[in-house]
Amino acid sequence: MDAGRLTDPLRRHLGSTVARFVSPTHRCPMAGQAMSRELLLSDFDFELPKELIAQRPLAERGASRLLRLAGERIQDLHFDDLASLLEPGELLLLNDTRVLKARLYGNKKSGGRVEVLVERLLDGRRALALLRTSHGARAGLQIDFQQARAQVSGRHGDMVELVFDTDVATLMERQGQVPLPPYIEHVPDTEDEARYQTVYARHPGAVAAPTAGLHLSEALIERLRLRGIVVAFVTLHVGAGTFQPVRSERVAEHVMHTERFEVPPATAQAVNAALAAGRRVVAVGTTALRAIESASRDGRVAATRGETRLFIVPGYRFQVVDRLITNFHLPRSTLLMLVSAFAGVEAVRHAYRHAVAQGYRFFSYGDAMLAERAK
Repeated sequence: MDAGRLTDPLRRHLGSTVARFVSPTHRCPMAGQAMSRELLLSDFDFELPKELIAQRPLAERGASRLLRLAGERIQDLHFDDLASLLEPGELLLLNDTRVLKARLYGNKKSGGRVEVLVERLLDGRRALALLRTSHGARAGLQIDFQQARAQVSGRHGDMVELVFDTDVATLMERQGQVPLPPYIEHVPDTEDEARYQTVYARHPGAVAAPTAGLHLSEALIERLRLRGIVVAFVTLHVGAGTFQPVRSERVAEHVMHTERFEVPPATAQAVNAALAAGRRVVAVGTTALRAIESASRDGRVAATRGETRLFIVPGYRFQVVDRLITNFHLPRSTLLMLVSAFAGVEAVRHAYRHAVAQGYRFFSYGDAMLAERAK
């Protein structure tokens, strides 16, 4: 296994990297400790053999491997072992967002190709989107689709506002593709339409899946309920910014993209009851964690609907979540920073070294980790 290679699509997406994150000689502060120095993006670099980047899901949900991480103690398990790892009364927090067919392809009047990644529907005929086109996206640019047309009406940071001559949601369902991440190299197909979606997805609005939840089957969720695990839902619509690399070497300079979220009253009540009783809260995925932490203050959760830019890095004080189920994340990513903040930088570095050595599958269709919050 060549641990010195990084797949070309990842290198284009992220820029050049070094193996610092998985190097045993480079040390960073643990989560919850005072920061001894400024965090740098290079603190979260690692290199990965291309063959460990999962291109397809396994045949069955729940068939993936599960790395259990508590401090620097590691167990190699299977995801179906989850029912025996959680205790009756623990609360399992799921993100029930539904992924849109958000990627569209059209053409300019000149014939040039335009890739559209819809970030958010503003109303029936307007949307915010990221565009990929050869000569930029000026106001007035017209994009032709099959039996539909859109025009750029203005810019909003990295995104543009598009005005369509038809209902956007209908167009996306008819012509759109599942917006697979750039490191998945095949064209989306019917398998992706089914598997790049959790079994409990119900609120359309995401352009990327909450991938930790992809491992959960309906049968496993039922087993957890029968064991006495409380299941509650939040909604966080994962935005197009999840595909964007962190561009500043100084981590503190990064500004998170805005994502819409909701913590309904029933979930806030269930989480507060668990906290009051000393029962653990288990977040399935970084998105569920960010949603519930965004709605918390002074150790309590309020029913909330709004937007969040919560950026969690080592040093963050977690208020709600005790255990985190998560996939293995991209180098130099905000998701890796969050997991490092949660479980401890050195512990996560140790876990990633182990995962590479043991051939775990990485990223959206890859294997999972159950991490305990660092003390």
